[in-house]
Amino acid sequence: MGSPQSPPLAHVFKGTFVHSSASAPLEILPGHLLGVDDNGTIVFVEQADQLEQLAKTWGFKTSDIRQLSKHEFFMPGLVDTHIHAPQYAFTGTRVDLPLLQWLTSYTFPTEAKYQDNGFAEEVYTRVVRRTLKNGTTTACYFATIHTDSSLLLAEITDKFGQRAFVGKVCMDMNDCVPQYREITADSVQETERFVTELLEKKYPRVQPIITPRFGPSCTEDLLNALGDLAQTHDLRVQSHISENEEEVKLVESMFPTYQNYTELYDKNKLLTSKTVMAHACYLSEEELKLFSLRGAAISHCPNSNFSLCSGVLNVRKVLEHNVKLGLGTDVAGGYSASMLDAIRKTMMASNSLQINKVNGTGITLEEAFQLATLGGSQALGLDDVIGNFEVGKEFDALLINTKASDSPFDLFSADDFEDALQKFLYLGDDRNISEVYVAGKQVVPFSSSV
Repeated sequence: MGSPQSPPLAHVFKGTFVHSSASAPLEILPGHLLGVDDNGTIVFVEQADQLEQLAKTWGFKTSDIRQLSKHEFFMPGLVDTHIHAPQYAFTGTRVDLPLLQWLTSYTFPTEAKYQDNGFAEEVYTRVVRRTLKNGTTTACYFATIHTDSSLLLAEITDKFGQRAFVGKVCMDMNDCVPQYREITADSVQETERFVTELLEKKYPRVQPIITPRFGPSCTEDLLNALGDLAQTHDLRVQSHISENEEEVKLVESMFPTYQNYTELYDKNKLLTSKTVMAHACYLSEEELKLFSLRGAAISHCPNSNFSLCSGVLNVRKVLEHNVKLGLGTDVAGGYSASMLDAIRKTMMASNSLQINKVNGTGITLEEAFQLATLGGSQALGLDDVIGNFEVGKEFDALLINTKASDSPFDLFSADDFEDALQKFLYLGDDRNISEVYVAGKQVVPFSSSV
């Protein structure tokens, strides 16, 4: 088993690695060696005293090793399980209305502009750059109802090297903004075209996802046809569920034959082990059991839930029902495109429930970290590929420098590694993220070709 048989290594890193595993929400691995092959796959994670044996097995020299400083560490790439790419244009503004009025006043009129590919290209380029710079190596994007600009989002995402699911939005009901809705048959036909054309591109890490906007903007016929489409092509599904109370009541009145919101999706074959539903603030016990039974996932978007005064998801309760859970920024209902913000707001949401004595035990920072990495990979059905630094997974990773020259926080001589890690999670930003890797390829800093 000498070096001649071993595939060449693209990277050998030596230093500290931080990730989540099945047994621990946060593991710190100091003094480790990690090897990545030419395919971007992790081939070993071992203690540094194994160097001689590893070098012999994998045929690398000591000079090939990239040594991290004591202020640097690698963590897995962040997974944004719910983000609206077109809404990035007005992120950080217009969070002054509840959900349904917010959609009508701001969101639908903005999204209608994306029939213009030039406009779409500028915003989509910026949102992919911004999320990558902030450490989002995997994003689950909603686009708009426009097929061509949705395909453009997929193309831009691939060009930058981000891992993504991209969905052309489907909606055949929108009385408030009639210029932003589809005819049912067209919506289905265009979604088929979107899926076919995107799959034909054979992008290595960008896939289509079936995207009915949410119950109130879709007829039963459309939901049913999209369920068939997802089943036929074995595709993932994303939508929204039970974000605010007004929406839940609206679904009850629009679809009286269904027992609840979850059943509306389930009976139309849209609640599967490949489904991720955003928000879920008001799901009943019965609905959570159905989520668990189907293997469907929830995307927790706390910034948006606070900003639009929608509700507070009881994360502990969701996890106790054995439902897969990831975090999302929900740009632009959420005003930050950073998943570090999602981690922080997850802590706030959990604390607010504890203050109001809604649940006994809150979420720890370690668990929030897990939800933003491994949890997100599980929610998107990618946990066999990414989510942590296990051998056989692809190297999606962030190189963090806690002493970056313009770091937004300070370290002191008394701070140990765990202190530095916590300070990064609570106070750090893109200035501390010095490099971003997707499948072993460095994508940040950006190359001159993108």
